[in-house]
Amino acid sequence: MWKARLSGYEEALKIFQKIKDEKSPEWSKFLGLIKKFVTDSNAVVQLKGLEAALVYVENAHVAGKTTGEVVSGVVSKVFNQPKAKAKELGIEICLMYIEIEKGEAVQEELLKGLDNKNPKIVVACIETLRKALSEFGSKIILLKPIIKVLPKLFESREKAIRDEAKLIAVEIYRWIRDALRPPLQNINSVQLKELEEEWVRLPTGAPKPSRFLRSQQELEAKLEQQQSAGGDAEGGGDDGDEVPQIDAYELLEAVEILSKLPKDFYDKIEAKKWQERKEALEAVEVLVKNPKLEAGDYADLVKALKKVVGKDTNVMLVALAAKCLTGLAVGLRKKFGQYAGHVVPTILEKFKEKKPQVVQALQEAIDAIFLTTTLQNISEDVLAVMDNKNPTIKQQTSLFIARSFRHCTASTLPKSLLKPFCAALLKHINDSAPEVRDAAFEALGTALKVVGEKAVNPFLADVDKLKLDKIKECSEKVELVHGKKAGLAADKKEFKPVPGRTAASGAAGDKDMKDISVPKPGPLKKAPATKAGGPPKKGKPTAPGGTGSTGTKNKKGLETKEIVEPELSIEVCEEKASAVLPPTCIQLLDSSNWKERLACMEEFQKAVELMDRTEMPCQALVRMLAKKPGWKETNFQVMQMKLHIVALIAQKGNFSKTSAQIVLDGLVDKIGDVKCGNNAKEAMTAIAEACMLPWTAEQVMSMAFSQKNPKNQSETLNWLSNAIKEFGFSGLNVKAFISNVKTALAATNPAVRTSAITLLGVMYLYVGPSLRMFFEDEKPALLSQIDAEFEKMQGQSPPAPTRGISKHSTSGTDEGEDGDEPDDGGNDVVDLLPRTEISDKITSELVSKIGDKNWKIRKEGLDEVAGIINEAKFIQPNIGELPTALKGRLNDSNKILVQQTLNILQQLAVAMGPNIKQHVKNLGIPIITVLGDSKNNVRAAALATVNAWAEQTGMKEWLEGEDLSEELKKENPFLRQELLGWLAEKLPTLRSTPTDLILCVPHLYSCLEDRNGDVRKKAQDALPFFMMHLGYEKMAKATGKLKPTSKDQVLAMLEKAKANMPAKPAAPTKATSKPMGGSAPAKFQPASAPVEDSVSSSAELKTDPKKAKAPGVSSKAKSAQGKKVPSKTSLKEDEDKSGPIFIVVPNGKEQRMKDEKGLKVLKWNFTTPRDEYIEQLKTQMSSCVAKWLQDEMFHSDFQHHNKALAVMVDHLESEKEGVIGCLDLILKWLTLRFFDTNTSVLMKTLEYLKLLFTLLSEEEYHLTENEASSFIPYLILKVGEPKDVIRKDVRAILNRMCLVYPASKMFPFIMEGTKSKNSKQRAECLEELGCLVESYGMNVCQPTPGKALKEIAIHIGDRDNAVRNAALNTIVTVYNVHGDQVFKLIGNLSEKDMSMLEERIKRSAKRPSAAPIKQVEEKPQRTQSISSNANMLRKGPAEDMSSKLNQARSMSGHPEAAQMVRREFQLDLDEIENDNGTVRCEMPELVQHKLDDIFEPVLIPEPKIRAVSPHFDDMHSNTASTINFIISQVASGDINTSIQALTQIDEVLRQEDKAEAMSGHIDQFLIATFMQLRLIYNTHMADEKLEKDEIIKLYSCIIGNMISLFQIESLAREASTGVLKDLMHGLITLMLDSRIEELEEGQQVIRSVNLLVVKVLEKSDQTNILSALLVLLQDSLLATASSPKFSELVMKCLWRMVRLLPDTINSINLDRILLDIHIFMKVFPKEKLKQCKSEFPIRTLKTLLHTLCKLKGPKILDHLTMIDNKSESELEAHLCRMMKHSMDQTGSKSDKETEKGASRLDEKSSKAKVNDFLAEIFKKIGSKENTKEGLAELYEYKKKYSDADIEPFLRNSSQFFQSYVERGLRVIEMERAGKGRVPTSAGISPQMEVTCVPTPTSTVSSIGNTNGEEVGPSVYLERLKILRQRCGLDNAKQDDRPPLTSLLSKPAVPTVASSTDMLHSKLSQLRESREQHQHSDLDSNQIHSSGTMTTSSSSTANIDDLKKRLERIKSSRK
Repeated sequence: MWKARLSGYEEALKIFQKIKDEKSPEWSKFLGLIKKFVTDSNAVVQLKGLEAALVYVENAHVAGKTTGEVVSGVVSKVFNQPKAKAKELGIEICLMYIEIEKGEAVQEELLKGLDNKNPKIVVACIETLRKALSEFGSKIILLKPIIKVLPKLFESREKAIRDEAKLIAVEIYRWIRDALRPPLQNINSVQLKELEEEWVRLPTGAPKPSRFLRSQQELEAKLEQQQSAGGDAEGGGDDGDEVPQIDAYELLEAVEILSKLPKDFYDKIEAKKWQERKEALEAVEVLVKNPKLEAGDYADLVKALKKVVGKDTNVMLVALAAKCLTGLAVGLRKKFGQYAGHVVPTILEKFKEKKPQVVQALQEAIDAIFLTTTLQNISEDVLAVMDNKNPTIKQQTSLFIARSFRHCTASTLPKSLLKPFCAALLKHINDSAPEVRDAAFEALGTALKVVGEKAVNPFLADVDKLKLDKIKECSEKVELVHGKKAGLAADKKEFKPVPGRTAASGAAGDKDMKDISVPKPGPLKKAPATKAGGPPKKGKPTAPGGTGSTGTKNKKGLETKEIVEPELSIEVCEEKASAVLPPTCIQLLDSSNWKERLACMEEFQKAVELMDRTEMPCQALVRMLAKKPGWKETNFQVMQMKLHIVALIAQKGNFSKTSAQIVLDGLVDKIGDVKCGNNAKEAMTAIAEACMLPWTAEQVMSMAFSQKNPKNQSETLNWLSNAIKEFGFSGLNVKAFISNVKTALAATNPAVRTSAITLLGVMYLYVGPSLRMFFEDEKPALLSQIDAEFEKMQGQSPPAPTRGISKHSTSGTDEGEDGDEPDDGGNDVVDLLPRTEISDKITSELVSKIGDKNWKIRKEGLDEVAGIINEAKFIQPNIGELPTALKGRLNDSNKILVQQTLNILQQLAVAMGPNIKQHVKNLGIPIITVLGDSKNNVRAAALATVNAWAEQTGMKEWLEGEDLSEELKKENPFLRQELLGWLAEKLPTLRSTPTDLILCVPHLYSCLEDRNGDVRKKAQDALPFFMMHLGYEKMAKATGKLKPTSKDQVLAMLEKAKANMPAKPAAPTKATSKPMGGSAPAKFQPASAPVEDSVSSSAELKTDPKKAKAPGVSSKAKSAQGKKVPSKTSLKEDEDKSGPIFIVVPNGKEQRMKDEKGLKVLKWNFTTPRDEYIEQLKTQMSSCVAKWLQDEMFHSDFQHHNKALAVMVDHLESEKEGVIGCLDLILKWLTLRFFDTNTSVLMKTLEYLKLLFTLLSEEEYHLTENEASSFIPYLILKVGEPKDVIRKDVRAILNRMCLVYPASKMFPFIMEGTKSKNSKQRAECLEELGCLVESYGMNVCQPTPGKALKEIAIHIGDRDNAVRNAALNTIVTVYNVHGDQVFKLIGNLSEKDMSMLEERIKRSAKRPSAAPIKQVEEKPQRTQSISSNANMLRKGPAEDMSSKLNQARSMSGHPEAAQMVRREFQLDLDEIENDNGTVRCEMPELVQHKLDDIFEPVLIPEPKIRAVSPHFDDMHSNTASTINFIISQVASGDINTSIQALTQIDEVLRQEDKAEAMSGHIDQFLIATFMQLRLIYNTHMADEKLEKDEIIKLYSCIIGNMISLFQIESLAREASTGVLKDLMHGLITLMLDSRIEELEEGQQVIRSVNLLVVKVLEKSDQTNILSALLVLLQDSLLATASSPKFSELVMKCLWRMVRLLPDTINSINLDRILLDIHIFMKVFPKEKLKQCKSEFPIRTLKTLLHTLCKLKGPKILDHLTMIDNKSESELEAHLCRMMKHSMDQTGSKSDKETEKGASRLDEKSSKAKVNDFLAEIFKKIGSKENTKEGLAELYEYKKKYSDADIEPFLRNSSQFFQSYVERGLRVIEMERAGKGRVPTSAGISPQMEVTCVPTPTSTVSSIGNTNGEEVGPSVYLERLKILRQRCGLDNAKQDDRPPLTSLLSKPAVPTVASSTDMLHSKLSQLRESREQHQHSDLDSNQIHSSGTMTTSSSSTANIDDLKKRLERIKSSRK
């Protein structure tokens, strides 16, 4: 039987290996059998079964179902086998199950196996677990259960088990380090010691998994890449998280200690004998030593310990109690947080004890407690203690703050929290006790280190330098817990101190927006007092509110000093005033004639206007004005002037409060005056701006209400209403106002009452509904008026403050600082309401009443509490023992009391405001428990209470920790359905949630299967919202612990929920958590604030909860109707979507504009889009957008927006009219998309916009003002996006917009964008401004260039480097356009800024290479893409470098460059002659060496790139500089660095959306690449030590990268000729490298290179590559060292190009190609080419020319424009011949097309016509008068038609006439040649001269052509005959002398880049000329006599001299 099974298993194995598809149904057939495969009783058969099972598990998708049974089979039947092979296979099967995501089941079975009695099985199970951990890592293998059993394994009697346990302990330690120590502390000490020794040996680096789950396979591939490239930053980061993830605390078992407390503990702790109390405490101390404590109700224990700490007189017991508290805090961690608030103040106050052991115990306790909560939660208590008089308490509190700060990060220590702490600490640094001062310095230093100087400096503005230095010194010494530098840890959550706290600390960071304002009672109350009279140091920092308090530095200094400006006597004032005012003015002040007084005022005004701020004695001037008659002035004109002057003085001078007090009384007196009232208000506003509104308002109000005049009172109130709108609400004392407003409301005069109600309306905008609480006791009639006013204000946002900011910001503040402040102020409004301390009213009697046995007394107690809260209105968070008392009442048996308690808690939430959040854990969660009450009305009350709390606290506090999941765990159907319903409502409104939300998921799943239908429904409704925050993967993973049947059901529901999952809400929903009032969003300054920072107004907030529900409701509805809806739409879909999407409504757009102008609809202007805007747009669109599209456009889910955009893109072209008709609405809708948080929508939107604006510019449409103003500001917001791609797109759109909207009108919008808080936005806007000026000149600068430039120049001093650079570059751009006038326009700059600017201008001038490139490329670049000019400039030098070799060859259409011989390339014969070196043999090396020299700079990439243009680098976005840096690493000498850089570039190139980032860097990258190729070829390959595998890896990286690059056509085309030439050189050299072929994978490399070369040929710019190949061929043929193989490969490439020509001919710049061929033919005339060993070069050239001729026909002759002297070009003649040949073949008789149209003969002219023309010429030659003219014409004709036959005309004439014509033609030729000749030093032959002169002048001969092939032999015979006759030679000497024409027409050798090549060509020229002169010497006399050549004997001597020199050179080289 066993044999049958064996063959069965073998058969199964074969079947498994054949099945390719993992989902094949075949697999399922074996499901039940796999267990038998592994449990076979026969050992041999079992082995085969195991093999088959392993293959099955690896490949079958259904294998997971068999996990449990197979693994248990392996454990019981395989691990006990003696054969090692069986055990190995068993382990492998277990690991394979883990790989297919079944880790938990496998681990469960293996852990069961540890209990087996057979030690073999136990050992194998431990080994399997160890291997699994080693390979998969601690994320997959759960360590907790393994660690739990480890101690037991160490106690085993079997040594094998103990050894294996030791191995696994070492492996676990590798992953979690010291977290393993506590669980193993009790094992045998010897074993522990052995372990310690092993642990020490482990490497310190973080371990990484080597094997991955199937779902992570991609990650594996990535990791391999990273490892090969030496590890990627990102990868490192990911793995970095892994180590601290497991924390010893998590691995410990929690111990329950409450039940173990001694029974009499609570009695003993109260005992009178200290020994008894000590016993009780010692009992607790022992219990709390357990490192992890079970959660429970520790309130009583904490209370008892707190009492000992606070009240006990025995200090030893205080220390002991403190230790117990420490133990509790450490053991409970976050669960202790709810008690922290009670204990902290007690401990801090106990620091008055001096004994070191007590102090130390208290310090340890408070530090441990701090880690269980957040600084935010205990800040109130800490700040309250800061004002204690005891120096020790102050010192220890500051030290505690310093220690706490160390645990914070920039995000958990927001400005709102920092502000009160800094204010309190600043008092301490001036304390008399040195220890207090030092502690405060340390705390401030720590804050400075944590959040950085930018955040702290505003609070330190008034600190003198010495103290500031001390703070900085302390800062340097501080070491943060995170080891981070200042301010960098913003997003990191805390791990080290207490990993359990991660979420809490993170939450505090996320809370910034919501609880920015914890009330700061101390500073707030004292603010006015300290301001008015306190010492200057303290005056300002404590000033509440935002605008000024952290505004400026220098301005603030001035103001604080002025606060205490002494009052001057009248005499001093007169003296000061007379110094600055004209004498007549002072005399006439009290003149009785009003006209004189008026004149005096005019003088006064003029004087003030001209005065300098620093010289203006404000107090003296206002005293003069107040001098008799002063404010009693009777003439209104004089009075008006007087008030106006007060305003002027306040605006222009350093106006102090002392001065203000002199005039305010008078102003209030005049405010009601009909004629002077406005001037009085203007003056008051100016004073408010100088002295801050809060102070001014307080003074004005008290003055107005201390007098009787109702007109003055009502006007003062009106002024104040207006002033609040202008200045914002920051810092105003609400309480003082309210008392004045109440007085006003009680006034008899109706005008005063009306003004008071208006003022309340304005206050309501800022304070919100809570304002009404102060007026509830007013008369009903009045209350209804107030309500009506509040109603009016609903839905309005408070306007942005326009005053009080600008003035201060100009004084040197950073804009961002200023911008943040009003925001802060807004959030603090709730806290401006003075809060009452009610803790003293919560007496112990009251608390005992609430807890009484009699329900009536309990009710009385609750009534009292309600009364206390009602009376206080707003209360401080410290409410003593009340929470514990109320918590008890929530589970009162009397339901009426429960409801009353809930009402009190609701009241409490409103009264305490956001500070209620510290009571969430101890009071909020118990309210949730009440949701499980059986009574409906109790549940409703509980829900209302929870909502009231959540409105104040936000959701973070509720979701943190395990409390909520514990509630959900309770199987109470009421509780479950209410809680899930509440979560379903709240979750969609949140943008992020704490990680603890995942804890609720298992209970959510059990709710999905609850018996109660309502619970199930609510759970289903909540599912999508959980998924929205946690993601599908996490949710699906959490199903792993469910039963299989449940799991399938839940997964199906998850799939369904995934479809309904809503998008996370956009930023504005943050506002929902703010109860009342936010700051005033600006009326819409386009870039006034990033979206997230703006806060919705109070009015909106009233409706907010509803709004927040909206998304939830819609998605609920959606999931409920899920099945019905689709069926409906599918029926209608076709008819619905067939029509046009935009319906053209005649005059629709015009009507909409009229409505907006007439204010019938809301103006499209907001900081964040509110509902009414969206509704309005919906309504407007309904008439002109298809219904179905509108539904998509306004859907709550972003995927529908994407669909809508896709449809709009499709219809763009087809519905142009519709698009233009609805353009205003489309643009408005697109602005809404800018506020979405989903990147995919944003990308789609920008894509659509690009297409849209392209269409509009094609249609020549111009945007209307309305369209522009409702769209551009929002688009500009997006220019500050963090993502590069988005910024690039936005810039592209802005660029295109200039085609449809004037750039001058765009300018102001972009200028507005530079005022943003977002530094990226500022920088990008400035860059855009520069581009506008560059493209459109100075006229774009609006309103005037001066103003615009001044505004731009302000940014030179910006704190952000990118912004500074952008500003400098923009001004440099203007300077380039406008010259030195820029300095006039900019106005005065600070010295630092001016020096930066001048430096930058200088640097820009030093970059000559940049300028021409810029001009050439600028315009196309502006229209194609917005790579900034940095890109172009960077491109310039790169091309420059790459093509240094080709400098002489012109590629850019400047042929003259080709003829220039650079000085260093000129031939210096003397130099050569004197040089006796052995150059000849070294020539090849010389070429190589020169090349390297030229490219040397690139080898040191950083300085090179920097040197090009340092500032452009900074200006350019990070991407460009990153790419530059990475590219520079490609050429690195270190292989790993290079591979890493290549990997990163490859990643960019492989992603379509990112690849374009490489644009502009292609040449640079290719240069780096071929330098690396050269480095490998010359250096690495020769290096014996280097592993050749490394080199192969580097080669494959390079080639892979290149292939990726050359697949992207747009990038491939950017490669320039020079670079392509060098690249091809590198690649062909690589292909020919024999050393590579010898390597294992060498063949593969060469095949890849082949493929790459093909790609390069096909994808590059065809002109560039063709040109590059021609130059390469020329160089390779010239180079003596070059192998023939090399040239052959170059020619093969050229043949391939020739094959491609029919397709590419139209994209090729033929002129350039023909120029290259011309140069080639000059260097290699036909004779020379024929001398080549191979015939391929000449055939290649002919083939190329032939193909070009064939494709272009006669037109090819029009493409010779770049060749200078066409006449001497061999090329033209060759082309003409080819054309003629082809014409003859086709039977056409027409002549060739010629170059010059003017003298062109008619192409169709017959031969007869030609003959007539020649006959005419010969006639002229024959006549005496016209003979010269005739000869000239014949010469011209011959030159043009080199192949014309004039033989028939000469044949009939006399011999004399023939020779006359010949001679005449030669003379003309000589003359013409002579004109172009530059006289040379020695009489070198004309040919020699041609070579030396930069501009070759030889011309084509009159007869024949260089080779003389085309002309019939008769002509030659004739010519030869004449010459022989003339010279008296016989036929034998036929070829002694070449015809003169050929001599003359020898082509000049052009300059070739390399100096050695030049030398070669010169020498060959010299050699040729020598040979020719040897010929000519034979018959020099005859030549002279014939007059054809005038070489004198002296020139012959010169030639002899040259010959000698040449001989010397040759001999010296031998």
